[in-house]
Amino acid sequence: MAAIEVEGLRKSYGGRAVVDGVDLAVEHGEIFGVLGRNGAGKTTTVECAVGLRRPDGGRVRVFGADPHRERDRVRQAVGVQLQQTHLHMSLTVIELVRMYRSFYADGLDPEGLVERLGLGEVRDTRYEKLSGGEGQRLSIALALVGRPRLAVLDELTTGLDSSARRGMWGLIEGMRDEGITVLLVTHFMEEAERLCDRIAVFDAGRVVALDTPAGLIGRTGGGAEVSFRAHAPLDRSLLTALPGVEEVSVRGGEVVVSGGGDLVKEVAAALMRHGVPATDFRTRTATLDDAFLALTGHQPEERDEQGSDEKGR
Repeated sequence: MAAIEVEGLRKSYGGRAVVDGVDLAVEHGEIFGVLGRNGAGKTTTVECAVGLRRPDGGRVRVFGADPHRERDRVRQAVGVQLQQTHLHMSLTVIELVRMYRSFYADGLDPEGLVERLGLGEVRDTRYEKLSGGEGQRLSIALALVGRPRLAVLDELTTGLDSSARRGMWGLIEGMRDEGITVLLVTHFMEEAERLCDRIAVFDAGRVVALDTPAGLIGRTGGGAEVSFRAHAPLDRSLLTALPGVEEVSVRGGEVVVSGGGDLVKEVAAALMRHGVPATDFRTRTATLDDAFLALTGHQPEERDEQGSDEKGR
């Protein structure tokens, strides 16, 4: 039995299908990524999957329980951090964590959790006075204080600088190390590639691919690219005949060789053998951004830090 099982999930707003027949399963103890542009249906899918929104059709189970018919059972097993959290502005960090702890039968010690998440120095600071990074750490504390088996994190690092974002990544990896299943909704490709064991790519309300980050890159033709400027006549056939070479082109005076295998070594050796001097030698490997473009036909986008309304998710 998976931590989350979704079969044929559907949800519409105003006659428009936002989620259109989604199937996926999140396994115990993994960081499962949900990736997609605004309006792709990823947040709505996640909210339906954990009982925060009622689907129009399909089947959902969380640790074998129906999140609507067995709401209390699911609530005790799931901790959720949403894009937009409405908290009492005048309550302090420790007051909020203690309040959320009171919702659960078996939770963590609020004092210890606040210290563990680096919030000790602001434990008595009101929510309205917290910085962006402190507020995000608090949102994790509120999601974890109930000792969940599953943590749902939706656009957790949006609005954070690179240093604070990497600090959050360490916290998420630590959650997995403790056996917590993590469902991570993100639009940051670097974040998904580093953290996730598997990723579901959403487009137009459907899952268009589900695989490991390396698997997504590999199965969309991801390979390497070598570019250089040749300072002597070069017969392209010398390069097209090399092992792993798929394409040789010239772009603005640069020779670009695409393919797989040990491409850099093969190209450099061929140029030396045939006495072709080259400069501006550069290499590039495929990334999750490339895979996303190949799968959806869209470039990854920067999300509005305020989020989008629920009908566009």
